Amino acid sequence: MPTVRQLLQFKPNGKQIVALTAWDFAIAQILDEAGVDLILVGDSLAMVTLGYENTLPLTLDEIVHHAKAVKRGVKNALIVVDLPFLSYQTSIEVAIASAGRILKETGAQAVKLEGGHPAMVATVARLVEIGIPVMGHIGLTPQSVHQLGYRQQGREQIDRDRLILSALALESAGAFAIVLEHIPADLAKSISHQLAIPTIGIGAGADCDGQILVTADLLGLTSRQPPFAKAYVDLRAIIAQAVQDYSAEVNGGRG
Repeated sequence: MPTVRQLLQFKPNGKQIVALTAWDFAIAQILDEAGVDLILVGDSLAMVTLGYENTLPLTLDEIVHHAKAVKRGVKNALIVVDLPFLSYQTSIEVAIASAGRILKETGAQAVKLEGGHPAMVATVARLVEIGIPVMGHIGLTPQSVHQLGYRQQGREQIDRDRLILSALALESAGAFAIVLEHIPADLAKSISHQLAIPTIGIGAGADCDGQILVTADLLGLTSRQPPFAKAYVDLRAIIAQAVQDYSAEVNGGRG
């Protein structure tokens, strides 16, 4: 099982980080046995598993519940868990309690939080200071959906400069990696080259130090595919056909 310290060596050694999300025991076990380096129990489970319209309703109790199931299926991959909306933004003390609970109750090795503004950088620094590994996340940040929407970030020069400064600040605060979501490829490349810690891209081009996708998107399970996510198989169609075949056999007296 790679530790956070070992993951930091991927970048200088030229090894890409392979990361995916998981939300239950079965999916986590499959991903782990397939050899992914990092499994994120992402707040995308709000939509993928719980049927919410966005990530905002997800609670700390819910993500802890799912992270426990994921941990039971994983023997090798590093497990990172998202801090849900409002479980870390209101104060550093709240962030410590939320992140500490995740590590204590789930067995995960790190947490991820969104944003690179000064208050969030201070939160990251404090969490790292007390021994909680933190992955950052900038660019398209889904918990800011009502402010930013789902459009690509970093198109204007002022936004590009802000994202670069945010990435550098998160690195200085002690983040061990940063997710770059839905930003221009050349900006992601620039950020990746300026950081000593690895970047993990999602819709950010091929020049990051690793890649992550929501596994439901990769498997073609979602009804609406994000524009930057490649589906490697259409499981919705495969499952639907299997159910139809099963129904036909039962109705024909062959089930």
